[in-house]
Parts: sequence; C-alpha cells; structure tokens
Amino acid sequence: MVFANIDIHAYEDMVDYHIFGENTKIFGKAVTVHFLVNEIFMVFFFGIATKEITESVLPGGALNPIPKAINPLMGTLGGVIGPAGLFFLLAWVFYGGSSDLSTVANGWGIPTATDIALAWLVARIVFGASHPAVNFLLLLAVADDAIGLGIIAIFYPDPEFPVVPAWLLLVAAGMAVAFVMRRLNVPYWPVYILIAGGLSWVGLVKSSIEPALALVVIVPFLPSPQTTHGLFEEDEHEFEHTHRGGSEAVPAEVVEAETAEEALELHHRRAPLDHFEHQLKLPVDFGLFFFAFMNAGVAFASITQVTFIVLLSLIVGKTVGITLFSWIGARLGFPLPEGMDNRHLFVAAIIAGLGLTVALFVAGKAYEDPAFQDPAKMGAVLSVGAAIIALVVGRMLKVKDGSDE
Repeated sequence: MVFANIDIHAYEDMVDYHIFGENTKIFGKAVTVHFLVNEIFMVFFFGIATKEITESVLPGGALNPIPKAINPLMGTLGGVIGPAGLFFLLAWVFYGGSSDLSTVANGWGIPTATDIALAWLVARIVFGASHPAVNFLLLLAVADDAIGLGIIAIFYPDPEFPVVPAWLLLVAAGMAVAFVMRRLNVPYWPVYILIAGGLSWVGLVKSSIEPALALVVIVPFLPSPQTTHGLFEEDEHEFEHTHRGGSEAVPAEVVEAETAEEALELHHRRAPLDHFEHQLKLPVDFGLFFFAFMNAGVAFASITQVTFIVLLSLIVGKTVGITLFSWIGARLGFPLPEGMDNRHLFVAAIIAGLGLTVALFVAGKAYEDPAFQDPAKMGAVLSVGAAIIALVVGRMLKVKDGSDE
C-alpha cells in the first residue's frame, strides 16, 4: 500500500510485469507476476486451507461428531448470511437507483471470508492460548473458508473466458488418479500434487473456473496419519495392536520401533497429508507477503462508499451474524463449548471480521473495474482493524484466561 501510494505506475508495472516476455502465455493467459502469485502460488494456500478442512470433518476432528460442531457451524452460517445480507443492504442504501448497483452488489462474497491464520493469532492474544474460544473460532474460520471456496468457484468465474464445463472431466480425472495413488499407498505428497493436482489445475483453467482451487479436490485424497484404519486417527491401543503384529500393513521402520508411542510418531511423520502441510506451511506463509503485495497495493484516493460497504459488512455483519446464529443454536440445545459464554462468543465474532487474505482474493474476482476493485480491496485491508476492536472489547469484558481472578 505504501509503494502504491508513492508511485502507483511503478507498482502497476511491477505487478503486471511479463516475466517471460509479452508473447508467453499459458492457456491464453499472460504469464505476469500477478498470474504466478494469484493462480499458481495461491493453489498451495488453498491446499493448506483444505488440509485443515479435511482433518476437521474426520472423527476426532473439530467438526466430528456433528452435534459437537452444530453451534460453531450455526455461527459459520451467520458469518456468511450476516455480512452478505448487510452488503446487499448497504449497496442499496449507497447505490440504490444507480446504474452501478448491480456491479457493486456483485461483491457480496467479499465479506463472507475470514483470514484463518490472522484470526487464530489474534484469538490467542485476546483469549489466551488454551481458551476454548480459540478452537471455536478456528473451526468457524475453517468452515467459513470452505464455504468461501465454493463461492469463488461458483459465483466468480473469469468474465473474459466463458465457463466450459466439459473440461471439468479433467478435474475428475485428477481426482481419480489421486484415489488410485491412495489405494496403492503412494507415500509422497509431491506425486499427488504434481500429477493429480496438475490435471485438476489444467481442467480448471480450461473450464474457466478459478485455478487456485485446483488442490481443493485433491488434498482430501492424501493419506492422513490414520491410513491403517481408513481416514481416521486410531488411538494408541489400536496402533499398538498394529505395531505389535496386527494384520494391517505399516512401514518397516514403524514396525521396528521400540514402543507404540515411537511407532505412532513415526507413522504421523510419514503421512503424506501431514508432510504436505509441514513442508509447505512456511513457504506458503512467507509467500502470502507477496500475495498481499500484489493485491493490497491500492491508493488512499481509492476509498469510496464501496470501501465502507466491505468494511462494515466484514466487521458489523460478521459480529451480528455469528453472535445471533450461535445464540440461536444454544437456545435450540446445541451449546457453546464448555468454558465459553456470550461474552466470548461476541468477541470471537468480532475477530472473525478479519477478512484480509481471502477477502482480497475475492475482491479481485468480483470486480474487474479498478474503480470498484481498489476500494473493495481497501475495505478488506482495513478489516485488520477488527483486531484492535477485539483487543479493546475483550479487555473490557475480561474474556482472557484468568482475567476474572
């Protein structure tokens, strides 16, 4: 943002720089710095997010069994309906009767997103690292972004390239290849990503659906630490049975481990799903700086009504929607996690208004015209203010571990 406000032309030249020359294209798309970051690097960001979603729905995960997840899922629903509804309302208030109304309204998906990593970090500061509200918010953010991935795929295709559904057969082929590799116990995650993920990426590019979502349908096929007993994590007793001569096949070094605990640790380290995250998490976190650099560079002069529509929808819409729907869930017999009350719920809902990463991504897809895109991105960036609000309100309500003592 600083760079863009110092010299917007130099910034735009850098973002749109053609690395391999202006004539180099991949499936009709120019290979610019922006393309490499948004449509190739972000493949791995959404892949990591999908890994979290995949684990959350398995037995022992935050979304399993279903009754355990009903309240945060109700909050997730409110965290989508609330900001989207407020977005439409504010769009009508500011642009009702204008020819721009339909254009502005197309950005309704921007405030439905929550930045998982940033929300988790702020929640740990506000509540304390071990507070149940942290896991509640993490679960809500993961489910929220799962919905966000669907919104991007369905509602924001590339207008310059009409959707060609037939190419989705290539995505299905990638899924089939990943399934076969899983059945064959292929232990190396790069094989899944390069072959199955490559097929999926090409299929999405050719079908004109956001290619950054290529790994969303592939990552769930990566064997998890629970491969011996299907997808789900076995407990130590089950693993000890396997380790000491059970019928299921396990890696040789795991069988040779001296204790069941050591074997379990070796087994976890070998799991492709975990390896995928452990080996890519740091590069992806580092790469998010470049994503932000490529997408958040908007001039302060770009602040318009759209900025405030996005910002208010994220902070106010998320807060009201999540609080209301989770409260309704509790009244229907699906309580908040033990150790949480309405104070914690309210503050967690404020933190969920941190849209940033995914909100920036959706803003770039929702609007082609910089007159709308830049202000929307500014609103997404300014949503980091939700962290300050949460810190202040959290201190006032004494929501941090030990603050009542």
